[in-house]
Amino acid sequence: MSSYFRRCVQRIKMKAAPTLYTERLILRPFTLEDAADVKRLTDDPDMASTTYEIEHPYKDGMAEELIQWYNQLYEKGEGLYFAITFRTDRTLIGAVGLKFRTHLPYKDASLEYWIGKSYWNCGYCTEAAKVVVAYGFREYDIELIFAEHFKRNPASGRVMQKIGMHYSDFYPKDPEDDSSEDTIVYIIEKSEFEER
Repeated sequence: MSSYFRRCVQRIKMKAAPTLYTERLILRPFTLEDAADVKRLTDDPDMASTTYEIEHPYKDGMAEELIQWYNQLYEKGEGLYFAITFRTDRTLIGAVGLKFRTHLPYKDASLEYWIGKSYWNCGYCTEAAKVVVAYGFREYDIELIFAEHFKRNPASGRVMQKIGMHYSDFYPKDPEDDSSEDTIVYIIEKSEFEER
């Protein structure tokens, strides 16, 4: 790991896990108490088919493993994931976060998200992703945020477009990514975001 990324990781590690607010949502750190809701939301073949990391069927214990993975990424300075909840009744509806590529020589992060199927097409993902991108650029030394979606899932691409990202025909693929499915990549640079 380069000295730049060692410093970046140290800064990430020192920050307390934040809670972010939007008009309709609270984005907060995950806890193991969220496991039943995560399982309920992710144990759906339609929802799972839109993500890289969620399998179907979603077996017992997988929700706890996912939450622990999110929290371990934060503790190691490699990511920042939020539970997306309603402001009104605190119902958990999905997840959104940034995964820092500290193992590569780029100052970037990938934007990742999932929303339970019952909450699709309501603008929640766009609302959550927008505030996470803003937080990422404001609080971390990253110059670019990218996101990928499966070619067969254009709705995810629309979320990316709505938050100001644009299509990129070339972006360096992570050597750890072993997915063989066709994806489309969107990016936004810090300078572009600051102009908005």
